Amino acid sequence: MIPQVTVDKILEASRIEEVVGDFVHLKKRGTSLIGLCPFHNEKTPSFNVSVAKGIYKCFGCGKGGDSVRFVMDHEKYSYPEALKYLANKYNIEVEETVFTPEDQEKNDRRESLFIVSAWAAKFFQQQLWETEAGQSIGLSYFKERGYREDIIKKFELGYSPEEWDALIQQAKSEGYKEEFLEATGLSVKNESGKTYDRFRGRVMFPIHNLTGRVIGFGGRTLKTDKNVPKYVNSPESEIYHKSNVLYGLSQAKKAIRDEDNCFLVEGYADVLSVHQAGIENVVASSGTSLTTEQIRLISRFSSNVTILYDGDAAGIKASLRGLDMILEEGLNVKVVLFPDGHDPDSYAQQVGSAAFKIYIDEHKRDFILYKTAILLKDAGTDPLKRAGVIREVVESIAKIPDSIKASVFLRECSSLLQIEERVLITELNKIKQQKQKKQPIPEPIQTLEEIANADPELSTLSGTDESQEKEIVRLLLNYGHELVHWDGITDTYIAPYVIGNLSDVEFEHPECRKVIDEYKSQLSLGKLPKEQDFIKHADIKVADLAIALVSSPYSLSENWHAKRKIYVRHESENLRATVLGGIFHLKKRKVDRILKTIREEIQHENDTANQAILMKKYMQVKEVEKGISSYLGSVISK
Repeated sequence: MIPQVTVDKILEASRIEEVVGDFVHLKKRGTSLIGLCPFHNEKTPSFNVSVAKGIYKCFGCGKGGDSVRFVMDHEKYSYPEALKYLANKYNIEVEETVFTPEDQEKNDRRESLFIVSAWAAKFFQQQLWETEAGQSIGLSYFKERGYREDIIKKFELGYSPEEWDALIQQAKSEGYKEEFLEATGLSVKNESGKTYDRFRGRVMFPIHNLTGRVIGFGGRTLKTDKNVPKYVNSPESEIYHKSNVLYGLSQAKKAIRDEDNCFLVEGYADVLSVHQAGIENVVASSGTSLTTEQIRLISRFSSNVTILYDGDAAGIKASLRGLDMILEEGLNVKVVLFPDGHDPDSYAQQVGSAAFKIYIDEHKRDFILYKTAILLKDAGTDPLKRAGVIREVVESIAKIPDSIKASVFLRECSSLLQIEERVLITELNKIKQQKQKKQPIPEPIQTLEEIANADPELSTLSGTDESQEKEIVRLLLNYGHELVHWDGITDTYIAPYVIGNLSDVEFEHPECRKVIDEYKSQLSLGKLPKEQDFIKHADIKVADLAIALVSSPYSLSENWHAKRKIYVRHESENLRATVLGGIFHLKKRKVDRILKTIREEIQHENDTANQAILMKKYMQVKEVEKGISSYLGSVISK
């Protein structure tokens, strides 16, 4: 268990924009920061970070919380694990638990796989730097490839011994279980039940997740035997899914965000050489076909991708269609083609850092225009092939969600293809219509109950006072600590004023009731709760409610006043009206419900004396309603 004083230190040090910024590309909008939500697929940002409140909130999927909650949700960490991650980020010392074999048995399986993978990465590094075989075989190979020692250490490269079970024996001697070695793919069991090291006799490339934890490995053989696979990668496991991972992203994410561009290459060696050349915003798809999940990973840090190809024309043509996925996700794509016989790795090693950067700047081209030129060159003068090129190019443009960007490419391509722009527009519309026909039509929501279930925020349809109760809680969270000086009211804080005026009101919404009860309890002790007490509340539903109520997807543009000279008053400028409005709206809802109940009782009451009592009670409540409605400016029917 982490001592509370350490927890407090971690929470004080954690800055929400820095924690979230490690995983999401954030842009300033008004007083908040926005970006694409990492918890659901979206192309228009609805993910909001409030620096002042120290919280995030997605208005698309509803996720929200503080720095600890973000790490827990994103990395699937437990609360202590998230705290340790933040402590490590801010260099705060935490009393670590030593993992004994008994502790590992109690630890969950997923965490055990992480631990074993981290241990294996250190084992491979130790073999590379501290053994004779590692230095003479592995380290000499890396240095022959031109990699500096700082790059080798930064990417935690290593060496796996030639022996059949060197890693297995070392792991067992240190208390690690064979089942976890096998589950991560570090060891393999053959048909006779014998286990051996998967990566023996190879130089090792650890694969990290976004937070820098090792989740898998790639191993390259140094043998010339064609029967031996050049690369062997970790199999899919509970912590490693190759379609969701980009090699080097952990080391590149800050540079991608800073440069607002991601260089995409094919393999591990390309990443290392380009990174060493001073271009740190580079990642690789690790030899697999680019997936939608990988593209979305990039989009969280930048909307710009530059593909660095080798000079193999056949390989380029084969990959062109796959890159349409990048356009479909709304990213801008540029292409750089290296001279024949060169890939990013070999070219960077040959010409050096300065010339490599210059070459990229001078040779990058928009993907659509590049694709058009490549296909036209291949089609030659054959009219049928040229017609096929036109359709294929228009199909790529049709995948661009931004209509303005698509129209620009249509104009450029009409010149390259030597065909009228209106013909391309017609073809584009046909493709879009065909696409819409293929999409399934969603089932219409038939009832009010279904609508309410589909969106919990549509509380007005439920016939409850939820909206008004939430408004009171919102006012308490945002302004409860404000000291006011209103006419006729002694100097007081808003929280006790609101609670005092609603002492006769019963809250029905369970989380709202908990917040009100906590205010009552704390005020009775002479304490004034703050919004952070509820944002970090132990009850996750209360915390979710607090985050939702203090967050807003909207912010007023500064241009309203700066350029248009239109001044819009904020509710805080007339807090008395804001607070009293909230109190009276809730009271009116409660009074209306009482009146409705009394009317129903009168209708079903047959005894004349009881009817008279009910009518008197009705008129008394009606007077209360008139007073409330008078303030609210409502019209009361007699």
